[in-house]
Parts: sequence; C-alpha cells; structure tokens
Amino acid sequence: MAKLIVNQEKIVDIEKLLAICPFGAMENREGRLEINSGCRMCRLCVKKGPVGAVEYIEEEVKCIDKSKWRGIAVYVDHLEGEIHPVTLELIGKARELGRKVNHPVYCLFMGYNITEKARELLHYGVDEVMVYDDEALKDFRIEPYTAVFEDFISSIKPAAVLVGATTVGRSLAPRVAARFRTGLTADCTVLDIKENTDLVQIRPAFGGNIMAQIVTPNSRPQLATVRYKVMSAPGRSEEPSGKVTVCSIEKQRLHSNIEVLKVIQKEKETGISDAEVIVVAGRAIKSEKDMDMVRELAQLLGGEVAVTRPLIEAGFCDAKRQVGLSGRTVRPKLIITCGVSGAVQFTAGMNNSEYIFAINKDEKAPIFKIAHYGIVGDIYEIIPQLIEAIKRGVGYEL
Repeated sequence: MAKLIVNQEKIVDIEKLLAICPFGAMENREGRLEINSGCRMCRLCVKKGPVGAVEYIEEEVKCIDKSKWRGIAVYVDHLEGEIHPVTLELIGKARELGRKVNHPVYCLFMGYNITEKARELLHYGVDEVMVYDDEALKDFRIEPYTAVFEDFISSIKPAAVLVGATTVGRSLAPRVAARFRTGLTADCTVLDIKENTDLVQIRPAFGGNIMAQIVTPNSRPQLATVRYKVMSAPGRSEEPSGKVTVCSIEKQRLHSNIEVLKVIQKEKETGISDAEVIVVAGRAIKSEKDMDMVRELAQLLGGEVAVTRPLIEAGFCDAKRQVGLSGRTVRPKLIITCGVSGAVQFTAGMNNSEYIFAINKDEKAPIFKIAHYGIVGDIYEIIPQLIEAIKRGVGYEL
C-alpha cells in the first residue's frame, strides 16, 4: 500500500499547488492542504509541486507464510441436503487447481441431518468432506454460518476457498473475507493458480471493457465466488474416494439474533439457466412486437427466449431472461444469437455454450469471434426463413 503525506510547512503557494491536480483531489481547508478520496495516486503533486511539500510513501507490505496454508476448499451450497450443481462445478475446478500445486481438495458442508448426504461428494474426487451437522444450522442464518466457516478455515487453513455465487454464497463469502481480512473476487469467469499458490482470479471489469487478473499475494485464504454454469462439473465415479469428517463447534458460537419462523419454497420457474436451447434477442430488435418471431423460433426448437441488457431497459422482456454479467450465466447445448453484437458483458455469460450460432448483419461484430457458426445478414430476413425451413423440415442453406 502507498499513501501521500502533506508537509504543510513546505507549501509556499497553496492555490498554485491545488491547480496541479487534474482530479480536484486536493482541498484548501482553512489554509491547510488536504487530499480527498478523488486522489488517483498520479503523483503530479509530488513531481511538479514544491520539493518535499507532498511525499509519496510506500508502506511496508506484511508478508505471509504461504507454506502454512494448504488445500483448495469448496463451500457446499445446498437446500435441505440437496446439493446445488454449482458445488460440483467448483469441485471440478478445485481438483484442477489442486493438481497443479499438489494440494488436497476439501469440502465444507454445514446444515442439519446432512452427514449421510455428504458421502455423495466422495464420488467426485474430493479428498475430505468436513461436515458440521447441527440443528442450529438447519436454516441459513448469517451469524452461525459465518462462525462455522471461520472455524473450518482456522482448522484446515486452505490456500483458496471457492464459493458458488448463489444467494447464500454471495451473503456468506464477504463476511468470511472480512473475518480474515483477505480479498474476495466476485463472479470469476476463469481461475488459475501459480506455483506459489497465488490464485489468479479473472473477471471482466470496468463495465466489461477489460479482463482483470486479480491476485491476493499477501493474504490467506484467497476467496472467489463463481456463478453457476461457468465451470465444468466432473463425472461421477462409481467408487467413492476420500473421507467424511464430522466436526464440532461450541454451541455458543452458533447463537443468532435471527429467528426463522417459516420457510416458503419458491415455485420452480422455467427459465434460461437450465435450458438446452436458447434463442437470444439483441439490440437489433426494433420493437416489442418483433419479439414474436424470436419466440416462435425458440418454440419450434423446444428452447427458451433470452435477451441482452438493452432489451431489458426497453421493457421488451423480463429481467430474469437477461444473459450476461448483470443477468444469468447459461451453458446450453445450442444458443442462437439474433442481432447481438457480442460485447464482453454478454459473452462472459454464455461463451461456454456447446454450439454458438450467430446472426448479425455486421461481419465484424465481436460475436463472430466466439461463434461456431454464423450468418451475416439482417435478422428480419434470416429468422423468418429459418422458421419456414424448420416448419418444412428442411435444411437452411447458408
């Protein structure tokens, strides 16, 4: 970490020094120069201001003994023991990372009456499942769940912890990161690991304009959340491997100020997250009425309709059907994009689809860089022809 130190006695002309900053990050407070939150650490005040008036100080970085932290851990997200599929996807990635640095893979499973269900995870190549089975953990409450997570990390000391970006995961991970004063990268799209066990966490940043590589070299554990459908789940082996360890924690640490009166399960909705075929409408759709042809194409293929963000903002579709960073992540067998340019914000949510079929009149559209098949043309001409060809049961000539 670095900071700027102001030596007031060396400032000759405070207004002249204020004029140096291009961000307006310096203020005159009753004759004293103060630096506000607008500072970008460009150091122009240091270079162009009076000598010694503003100093740039590099604070000493406290190093951590990384050899004391070993293993890749996965938080098991579940509902009454039914394991969320994102957990299996994270186990697959944890095994891959573990092999690179020769580290074991752990799972943290907390809840009530879950010990037997935890054995299912041994069919996916986990070395050890740490089970906290207590009635106080029956329903998700942030205080006891955080306490258990803290106990697990303090006992096992994993180098990295992967958490599914579910409602529970997104609530829990920041609390755990704060407890250990460590970093947390949300919604990672790529994960890798260095030989020194530094986790390379890649995710789109600055509105999707860059792919940021984030590392936490001086803190442990390293925490990352990953959305469902981003990683690949391993196949289930017939024979289990590894072991289940039942852990205990002091009862007083499971106290919560929250009392769960009743749990009402939400009705299952037919959405885009688990669809095998998806037809996506993009910015090229001119009116809400034009969505009818997209819906017809999806219906003929037995698929679901999805949209990009501009169509949500235009009110053409429900926000639950948005694909992308600010929407849902999907991984269908077939995805057809109709008039979608293919910005990073969108492609990050679907680029792992098995087959990507793109229709766009701009031959230089970024979507064609990731598409397996593409048609350069107007969607208002192409989609009706596709619909007609499907109805007749004949192929469509490119």
